[in-house]
Amino acid sequence: MSTTVSTRNPKKAKSGVSATILRAPHWLLSLILPVIVLVIWQVVTSTGIVAPWTLPTPTSVVTAAVELLRDGDLGKHIGISTQRVLLGFFFGSLLGLLLGALVGLSKLADALLRLSISALRAVPSLAWVPLLVLWMKMGEDSKVTLVIIGAFFPVFTTVALALRHVDAQLVEAARSFGLNGIKLLRTVQLPAVVPSIFSGLRLALAQSWLFLVAAELLGASMGLGFLLTDSQNNGRLDRLIMTIILLAIFGKITDALLSIAERWAIKRWT
Repeated sequence: MSTTVSTRNPKKAKSGVSATILRAPHWLLSLILPVIVLVIWQVVTSTGIVAPWTLPTPTSVVTAAVELLRDGDLGKHIGISTQRVLLGFFFGSLLGLLLGALVGLSKLADALLRLSISALRAVPSLAWVPLLVLWMKMGEDSKVTLVIIGAFFPVFTTVALALRHVDAQLVEAARSFGLNGIKLLRTVQLPAVVPSIFSGLRLALAQSWLFLVAAELLGASMGLGFLLTDSQNNGRLDRLIMTIILLAIFGKITDALLSIAERWAIKRWT
């Protein structure tokens, strides 16, 4: 009577499990950590390990969101904050692209502007708020301008550096075919730095949300930043955490939309 001996390799079995996990959709894998955090959050709050006045339960946070939605306030806060971000991001990125292209392509512009812009980039976001309030009062202009400042510097820096390092042989080859000036920039140099431009745009978008919150924390009657301050002043920790989660969600949504545009631009131009 023969005895069958298992020759199964544990390492191969382990690698097989890993390969199966990696074959799962990317979006599904990305949900694993948030779900784990949510489960731990629910367990520690529902069992009393963490006091409710320190961390509310997930249910209470959802209830707070439903209350604000029912009153119609949450939609207004989200709408005004999104509008400020999109306006500031558009104008800040456009200005950063134009000045970044100028500094990246012109040695004279680089010598004149780089030092001053680098110094301004080091100024913290909150330092701009008192000046903008004095100049523009506490209306929409001051908030959007602060977002413009936040969006400008990442785009300016990445575009200027990328254009400065475009392959010189590629540029000379284009010039030999009669391309110069704007036509050279549009057909050769900008397409060569499309990935760098979108890296700057994604950083600028993240900065736009950061600078928006800074603006709304110090002077606003509407918006997600205002909702943070109002929740703190009224001791509504559930609303405060809800607002933080909403900022993360909308920041990710806008970044995902920009990522779609990036894939289209890379396919179109590179």
